[in-house]
Amino acid sequence: MPRPIKCRRVEFFPEHTYFLPLGKRKCEVEEIALKIEELEAMRLKDIEGLTQEECAERMQVSRQTFQNIIDNARKNVAIALTQGNAIHICGGHYTSGSCRFKCLSCNQVYDMNCEHYRNVCPSCGSNEVICEKRNRLCHRV
Repeated sequence: MPRPIKCRRVEFFPEHTYFLPLGKRKCEVEEIALKIEELEAMRLKDIEGLTQEECAERMQVSRQTFQNIIDNARKNVAIALTQGNAIHICGGHYTSGSCRFKCLSCNQVYDMNCEHYRNVCPSCGSNEVICEKRNRLCHRV
């Protein structure tokens, strides 16, 4: 039985997820799927200019896994560009790094990046906040 795929941490989600060669209709071209984590790998390495080690750390994967992700991403983009295929950014195995919290005082539910969590409800200021994933009080310093 194969090992389960670990979710990759993704910080960027594109507004536009479908790219089509100019002058072609969607029904006329083959579609290449680019996973969300593959786009993130290219963004970190090629746009932000991070090292492979820094990219792997940000995505919370090993360096080898990061290399496999970016190799596949670049191959898919190159195929789409050279063969005139559409690119559809979708799917994959990823997590956003955000958590859903609930305030026990005012019942407000909100999403917040776990790294920026301050243990205070943004609505009422209460510190009686639970993480819905863990279903327990969160006390992050």
